[in-house]
Amino acid sequence: MFKKIAFLLFTISASSQMVNEITDPVEWVNPLIGTQSNPGFSNGNTYPAIAMPWAMNFWSPQTNKMGHGWMYGYTDMKIRGFKQTHQPSPWMNDYGQFSIMPTVGKIKVKEDDRESFFSHKAEIAKPYYYSVYLADYDMTTEIAPTERAAMFRFSFKKTDSANVIIDGFDKGSYVKIIASENKIIGYTTKNSGGVPANFKNYFVIKFDRKFDASGTFSGDVFSAGNTEIQADHAGAVLTFKIREGEQLVARVASSFISPEQAELNLKEVGNRSFESIKNQGKQQWNDVLGKVKVSGGTIDQMRTFYSCLYRSVLFPRKFYEFDKEGNPFHYSPYNGQVLPGYMFTDTGFWDTFRALFPFVNLVYPEMGAKMQEGLVNAYKEGGWLPEWASPGYRDIMVGNNSASIVSEAYLKGLRGYDIEKLYEALLKGANNAGPMEAVGRFGADYYKTLGYVPYDVKINENAARTIEYAYDDFAIYQLAKLLKKPKKEIEFYKNRSLNYKKLFDKSSGLMRGKNKDGKFQSPFNPFKWGDAFTEGNSWHYTWCVFHDVNGLAELMGGKEKFAMKLDSVFSLAPVFDDSYYGGTIHEIREMQVANMGQYAHGNQPIQHMPYLYNYAGKPWKTQYWVREIMNRMYLPTPDGYCGDEDNGQTSAWYVFSALGFYPVTPASNEYVLGAPLFRKAEISLDGGKKISISAEANSSENRYIKSATKNGQPFTENFLRHDEIIKGVELKFDMSNEPNTKKGTTDEDAPYSLSLEKN
Repeated sequence: MFKKIAFLLFTISASSQMVNEITDPVEWVNPLIGTQSNPGFSNGNTYPAIAMPWAMNFWSPQTNKMGHGWMYGYTDMKIRGFKQTHQPSPWMNDYGQFSIMPTVGKIKVKEDDRESFFSHKAEIAKPYYYSVYLADYDMTTEIAPTERAAMFRFSFKKTDSANVIIDGFDKGSYVKIIASENKIIGYTTKNSGGVPANFKNYFVIKFDRKFDASGTFSGDVFSAGNTEIQADHAGAVLTFKIREGEQLVARVASSFISPEQAELNLKEVGNRSFESIKNQGKQQWNDVLGKVKVSGGTIDQMRTFYSCLYRSVLFPRKFYEFDKEGNPFHYSPYNGQVLPGYMFTDTGFWDTFRALFPFVNLVYPEMGAKMQEGLVNAYKEGGWLPEWASPGYRDIMVGNNSASIVSEAYLKGLRGYDIEKLYEALLKGANNAGPMEAVGRFGADYYKTLGYVPYDVKINENAARTIEYAYDDFAIYQLAKLLKKPKKEIEFYKNRSLNYKKLFDKSSGLMRGKNKDGKFQSPFNPFKWGDAFTEGNSWHYTWCVFHDVNGLAELMGGKEKFAMKLDSVFSLAPVFDDSYYGGTIHEIREMQVANMGQYAHGNQPIQHMPYLYNYAGKPWKTQYWVREIMNRMYLPTPDGYCGDEDNGQTSAWYVFSALGFYPVTPASNEYVLGAPLFRKAEISLDGGKKISISAEANSSENRYIKSATKNGQPFTENFLRHDEIIKGVELKFDMSNEPNTKKGTTDEDAPYSLSLEKN
């Protein structure tokens, strides 16, 4: 009995043990977080992305059928292949995809026939390395990726019939076996939209030995000895005789430009060993993750933090390649041409303008500047800025949040690209409906004449659009000032950014759809999801006045009433009206089960809301709720997220919040304070400068800031200025288990709001 008690105490101690120093941050990453998901309930809706930071190509084990958005499910028991993927989200699905699957014995090309049982007990998943034992074939597959290529290592037992199946997938594919070079070339065209008519992903696979037999297949029909096939669903099978102890190595690369460029991309792996590629990948990840060092957290907190940091540097992905001279160029997903320069894709600005892009611009500004250059090219090639790119324009979500992406980057000091061209793009997008609803501003004419998008003109999610357009106008106002545009133009966008006021309903104290005649929609149910709002209800979107929280508080009757309204979000029952959708969508269910009232952290519109107590002079409430959300909504487990992870946004929220501050208003110079999660944190900036954060007394109980110093000087403000902290700053927080209800309570302590701006 004593031994059992002692063991229990040891395990409890181990789980809460403080980690004081780490040297390999990538080893704390768990790529399987969020993979225990399905279309009806999301714990992240992720897949294990085996890839380099921002890489053009990712790899993932595939447990689901070809074309299924949920390619890897943690509770699945069989693997069908190892897939090159460019999928940003299961809802967006994939493009540029093909798979490789080893088997033994009889040739089986159908996914259902060739799949093998596997166990997580015999699976290793790291960002730079994946390994799994395929039980039906008594062999192990390993993958080590680079940005545009990868190496596979297959460890078979002695056999005369070790097979490798290359599946080009359906919707148009091609393979050619070149036995004299131990090589297969091919292409796949399978996609989910957002591509020009000439879209192809060309691939090349080279093996380290000759094939003993080979053939191709079309659909389910295998043709032994055939060397070339173009079909709706083409593939190839290679067979090898393997001696005891031998390993089979395959080098793989792909290109969106040409077969020749795929061969050039294969030089990323060259003739180096598998271990060399693996070690290089580990070092590259440690270099990127090592820009942010934390210590003095529990094992689970460290794992969660670095796993979230990993997810924060995957998207937007590089959609460019390098020519023979080493110059970047790209296949344009907007016009189908091959053109010089950078291109990035696979991100939805509705999600990522909030925290993901601000995080990249703060910690990885060189990469952020390349992303802006990519946006210049996107505008030149497509005529509009994308709002959701995968790889080209996709017609989903609302808002014109490219305005925030562009303005925030320039405001934060990024340079070296054509900002005037981007400003031109912002004005075009702000005043015109685009070629599809999700490009430009759907309802632009109504917005320009009425100051809002009406509820009764058959434009869906109209209130959400209006509120986001107002913030986007603020972002343009901020950039116009920086670029010294005419005063009339500056004032125009400043005034339009106050349009959020037109939808504020004093009778409910909430945002509400408004008809063309100026009357509010009726009946009005603030718990109704969708309809006037996007994947949320009025309780979520009311707070989306990022740029003028003080103005919103004044509409509600002042700071005290504003704070009480914030309290209500957490205290209300998680009731909902799902009639707009005709059923309960997964975002609703995830709010309902979280036991946090109407707070729906699993979706983006309300994620900033806990920070708004700072504007009402009650920062301790932010400190309480932000810690509560980190503790309850994030875990380093397969069900560790509380909704869609969404291209790094939900992860970047955690990373920022754990560091102790958050960009409530991205297109401003300020971050709003929360409270640090770790006892120490350090962000390495350009030029050897550092943001040093210490909170020595931090603990699960001590979540409140008692006092704080900045470079040795006391400060009470509830915000940090970007232009100050990028010069290097030392922040120290004295933590307590009791809230300090006197710190941060004055008007001067409140973060930026447009209505308080001094002329």
